[in-house]
Amino acid sequence: MNLADRLRAALAAGGLRAPELLAGDAVDLLPADADLKPAAVLIAVTDRPEPGVLLTRRTETLRRHAGQVAFPGGRADPEDADLIETALREAEEEIGLPRSLVQVIGPVDAFRTVTGYHVLPILAVVPPDLPLAPHEAEVAALFEVPLAHLLDPANHVAKTVDWHGRARSFYEIQWDGERIWGATAAMIVNLGRRLDWPA
Repeated sequence: MNLADRLRAALAAGGLRAPELLAGDAVDLLPADADLKPAAVLIAVTDRPEPGVLLTRRTETLRRHAGQVAFPGGRADPEDADLIETALREAEEEIGLPRSLVQVIGPVDAFRTVTGYHVLPILAVVPPDLPLAPHEAEVAALFEVPLAHLLDPANHVAKTVDWHGRARSFYEIQWDGERIWGATAAMIVNLGRRLDWPA
């Protein structure tokens, strides 16, 4: 069974479970009727014997989330047919990933951010070692983290900080000097709880 089929099977099997998922980032600070902006990210899994996931570190000059680790992705454009197209377009713009080389598996559990976005992660398979070209104004670094490392609950470290006078809880995942936290880590935690993937 190839990687795409394995991920499809794991997603289908995970759909039969009822895992406890993280609904959002400090959702108690968002009104229940908040008009959330649609966005999508691409969880690009590299097709190799030990699959990895492509992640970016954003530049320090960006107005929002400067220096943070993130999946390629962003806000939906009115021209996008759907959120899958949003994720593919954003990945092409941010890291130079040709959409023709992306094998989409499908959407996974959406996540609400405290900044007012409803983010839909799109799980996909991409060939390994592509000559990608990150957009210099947006992406400071592009790197790959083993899928097994990201999905391992032992690497999901719960943290709490004081944020605007309130305790805010989040997850953090460390990899080779990179700190993955916030919404990106939460979506990884949800993926790990959703996928029926071997440890």
